[in-house]
Amino acid sequence: MGLDIYAGTLTRYYSHNWKTVVQQWAEQNGYTFNRITPNGEPADNEEEMSPAEVQAAVENWRDQILSAISQPGQPPYTPWPEDNEKPYYTDKPDWDAFGAMLLVAAYRTYDEPVPPTVEKDWNFGEHPLIARLGADKERVWSLFYGATWWLPLEDAFFFQAPLPTDDQAIIATLGGLRKELEKLNQLAWQADEETILSWSETEGYPTDGIIPAHGKISRADIQEHTQFDTQSLAKFAFSMFWQAMRFAEEQQVPILLDY
Repeated sequence: MGLDIYAGTLTRYYSHNWKTVVQQWAEQNGYTFNRITPNGEPADNEEEMSPAEVQAAVENWRDQILSAISQPGQPPYTPWPEDNEKPYYTDKPDWDAFGAMLLVAAYRTYDEPVPPTVEKDWNFGEHPLIARLGADKERVWSLFYGATWWLPLEDAFFFQAPLPTDDQAIIATLGGLRKELEKLNQLAWQADEETILSWSETEGYPTDGIIPAHGKISRADIQEHTQFDTQSLAKFAFSMFWQAMRFAEEQQVPILLDY
């Protein structure tokens, strides 16, 4: 399964009124693209609700969550707007780049030299330094605790709760994600925002196939990459998370990981 990042209303997300960057590319280039659920079934076979039904369900979920996490004696959290029309942001860091971002954060947190490369399809969850930061009670990052949703709230905290689908998840806040991304940038790069925004275009995965000048392709011309530059992948993923965070702040919508 690949990894996409989505920032937008839950109504659009659960109404399937959005398209991943791969879907968008496929449509623009005349290809057919079918989304598959984790159990191997076509996503289109899932039981459909009308957008109005979806909106009512996610608003009910939103209100219950905000009520549950509101602090005694403090004003309740303001519900973010839900509809099926607000714009959304999406991109595809995939797991290797997401793991590289966590790897850079872990190594820089403990002032260790970052490994120059990571293996393709590596299991970053088993890396000892990533696991160390995930268990560090003095340095608490939602990204290392398995958060997959960030709600548009300024306070920084995270908690476990059921999603609208009743699946359990670690849910964090946009305010917390901003602090974590700012911390990572300070530790690793000290880049300005213009540079950060450019990384989704200038960094990332190399192209596996090389087309020779004579225009004929043989197996010898196909170069499959089994290792990636750690910093380049980390910057690539970081740029997408930064863009999603900025978009979610402007639109007051959640961020979630789709996989």
